[in-house]
Amino acid sequence: MMKIMIVEDDETVRELVTESLEKWGFETVEVKDFKRVLDIFKEEEPHLVLLDINLPVFDGYYWCQKIREISKNPIIFISSRDTNADSIMSMNIGGDDYVNKPFSMDILIAKVNALLRRTYDYSKSEGSSMEHRGLKLNMENSTMLIQDNPVELSKNEFQLLLILMKNAGKIVSREKLLRALWDDERFVDDNTLTVNINRLRKKIEGAGISNYIETKVGQGYIIP
Repeated sequence: MMKIMIVEDDETVRELVTESLEKWGFETVEVKDFKRVLDIFKEEEPHLVLLDINLPVFDGYYWCQKIREISKNPIIFISSRDTNADSIMSMNIGGDDYVNKPFSMDILIAKVNALLRRTYDYSKSEGSSMEHRGLKLNMENSTMLIQDNPVELSKNEFQLLLILMKNAGKIVSREKLLRALWDDERFVDDNTLTVNINRLRKKIEGAGISNYIETKVGQGYIIP
């Protein structure tokens, strides 16, 4: 699984980017101690870094130069600065791409995938399925397989199951699921999540597995 390190001091942006990347099957590392960016990079060994320019203590340019002293792993700058000078500076010091805020999450994901393919000969077919407790999730065609029987999933059902399976054994909060599916949960009726979870449960139970997704009242959902 490809690991992405996110160096962004805006908590809202950082969480939205994290949820979107995890929705696409990436492992993520959120940097919150902005004095230890290089140390965390060494510890986590991410395949790609998303790096904001405006950071506390030292800016993104500084950390890019430090990372470049020890690694050629791709770096995408994220910035609210919308000038040619910043874009040119980013490339000159070792950045591989540049995204302006506010940005489309789809464009960011496309850039991440493109850089990973170029750098690692990465293919989305790698790690194209997940399996847990008799259920196999196919990430190439958004279907699940139970007892050799394929079951079609809607986009939301697939994303919910993917996130819950990636966090098997852990409680996933309703807020995290809402953000992962709709980017900004403030504009989504909370009942929408319940409806999608119930539909997913019925499909899983109808295919032969009972109690696959458990509700933890006041906390969220879990696949034990």
